[in-house]
Amino acid sequence: MTGLVRRGPGTDPDPDRAQTAVVGVAILLGLTVLAVAGLSATAGSIVEDGAASATATRVADDLETALGPASGARTTTLALDSGSMRVVNRSVWVLGEGGVVWAGHAGAIVYADGGHRVTGFAGAVVHRDDRGRRLLAPSRLAPADDALYLGVPVLNASGADGVATGGHGLDVALRTDARARRIDLPPGRYRVGFETETPAAWERHLRERGATTTRRDVDGDGVPSVVAAFDGPRRVHLIVHDVRLRVAVGR
Repeated sequence: MTGLVRRGPGTDPDPDRAQTAVVGVAILLGLTVLAVAGLSATAGSIVEDGAASATATRVADDLETALGPASGARTTTLALDSGSMRVVNRSVWVLGEGGVVWAGHAGAIVYADGGHRVTGFAGAVVHRDDRGRRLLAPSRLAPADDALYLGVPVLNASGADGVATGGHGLDVALRTDARARRIDLPPGRYRVGFETETPAAWERHLRERGATTTRRDVDGDGVPSVVAAFDGPRRVHLIVHDVRLRVAVGR
């Protein structure tokens, strides 16, 4: 008989095709390893950002409590998993037709962790991240009929100017002792300026209060102020909270 060739079991009739198959499997394995590694890195990034976001939300709540309008002494402890916290110079201005009527060097507490930044200033709390800037707690500016009510916490800070966790969990205590005094201004056309590095969030907030807004660097230090103006002459009832603030590590 001719034309009939018998091969042993397991013998590939085409050696080139077998070699190609081996190379193909190796490539698929390599791509799978890369995909798994990329997925793991992405998952790790998502978890890390989620933790930072949760900490930022918790810090925002704590800053709202620490800088609240209540008088007297209290301690608010912030549990930081990472990031840093510092006190920076910020001002609030009451402007009349002739210029500055009242100026408060209010100060602000700023928490930063990666792409998250939380600022407590003038009673408000602003959270900035890759989704934008938004107020988590409003300011204490409220128009009513022919009056304008404004509450301003003015921070007189001592202790640490800044605290960094170094990537380790850290408790930071904000010890405050607040005293309030009231200043009444006669009817007039007043504007209120808030010095801030997140002007867009403040503009939205103040417009919701019925104000028209402009931006102006009142003191020429390079940080703009969002200036809110309201229709008609108004009395201004200003409540200044003198907040003695001490920043300390530990409870």
